[in-house]
Amino acid sequence: MTREIALSPVLSGLGVQVQLQRGRFYLEKPINEDDSIDIKVLGRVTPLIDPDADLLLEVEYRQGSWSEVARGSAQRLIRAIASDSKGTFHGLGSLDKVLRKPGKRSDRQSVRMKGKTKFIYAETGVECSVQEALFHYFGVPLTVIAEPSEWYAYHREPKIVEVNQDRTRVLVRFTAENFSGEEFGGTCLYACQDGKWGAYTIKPSENRDIATAEAWLVKRKWT
Repeated sequence: MTREIALSPVLSGLGVQVQLQRGRFYLEKPINEDDSIDIKVLGRVTPLIDPDADLLLEVEYRQGSWSEVARGSAQRLIRAIASDSKGTFHGLGSLDKVLRKPGKRSDRQSVRMKGKTKFIYAETGVECSVQEALFHYFGVPLTVIAEPSEWYAYHREPKIVEVNQDRTRVLVRFTAENFSGEEFGGTCLYACQDGKWGAYTIKPSENRDIATAEAWLVKRKWT
């Protein structure tokens, strides 16, 4: 498992580690909470007495309530976590796939804007996912891209709604649809302050655009 994590640009970049507790393997990553480091459990792996599948991968949806995601070898399960693009574990699977390509592991690739909120790879013309655009075009670190972890976990889809010219502000909405087809969700402002990127949750009444969101954050002293 540790070897497979090291082969994944996203998992290794997020600092994911494996801990053995009471016969199970827990995949954990550090998260910053109010200037302190906490630990988030991404999932757990249980050895099985099964000739067709030797390991079981589960994710915790509620405290103490675990749900099966996949079965198979350690390699298969770790790759399933690394390739997650829905948000079950982190939502950065498309970026992990791009960075696994030979010679691309830690390099920021050439990306250009197409319209006001779309981004494509300059070399191929292929459209970037939101996570790919944040990493390659804006230079946002992996750990910051993944910060809205709760929205990713609820499988809310991120969409870039506005960017500024100097690439220091990106307004992203994380949305999902209810049973009647109506969209709901939340807004995050990715902002670079004094050379350091951060992800800031924006109050619904202040999420109209970058200027409104930033003015609200300034009043709150960017907390």
